[in-house]
Amino acid sequence: MAAISLEKVERSAPALVSLYKSAGASMRRNGLEAVRAAVYLVVDYSGSMRQYYADGSVQALADRVLGLSAHLDDDGRVPVVFFSTDVDAVTEIALDDHRGKIDRIVAGLGHMGKTSYHLAMDAVIDHYLDSGSTEPALVVFQTDGGPINKAAAERYLCKAAKLPMFWQFIGFGDRRSKQFDFLRKLDELPVPAKRVVDNAGFFHAGSDPRRMSDAELYDRLLGEYPQWLAAARARGIVTDG
Repeated sequence: MAAISLEKVERSAPALVSLYKSAGASMRRNGLEAVRAAVYLVVDYSGSMRQYYADGSVQALADRVLGLSAHLDDDGRVPVVFFSTDVDAVTEIALDDHRGKIDRIVAGLGHMGKTSYHLAMDAVIDHYLDSGSTEPALVVFQTDGGPINKAAAERYLCKAAKLPMFWQFIGFGDRRSKQFDFLRKLDELPVPAKRVVDNAGFFHAGSDPRRMSDAELYDRLLGEYPQWLAAARARGIVTDG
């Protein structure tokens, strides 16, 4: 059973009902109906992301993540970290206030800088630990390119493998770009030589991410989560959820 009922979604966020239903179908396909998790969204606010804010791609991703989170978490809210050279904002999106929320947040942010994964990862880890959550976390991490400090990003991911957190990276942009080679490397870091469990996945959403169907997006978001959950439980990293 979903953490938030269809009836509540219909009342609080009617525009997200179809996303909620699509996410539920993907949860069933992946055997995750009974799973609970804290859901996070991390979005790239570097200069090259400007087009994806302007054309609604970031808002569309936020709405889709909200539709999924309603199955996994009962508070109707998703913490969101905006990052570029530094962490630009740690805020949230909610079912009952999702329309245009990304534009409203971005209107209060400053210069769009470069890309520092590890600072955003640190912000998510801090938020999760401070929250006192007893559920594992699913972190949806969107970017359109590689980080300015690759060594730090790899180090944070490997250290975070000891925590009940799974990082699902999503690439926006040209599928042929070398910018995503590092994310492919992160996805394939060896276990146990580099990290205690495989705690990350990566997929590419293309140059127009809105064109990826809801069903495909949710299946990609959830595709590696069951394997991570089993491995993390086996290692005692996850004890519930």
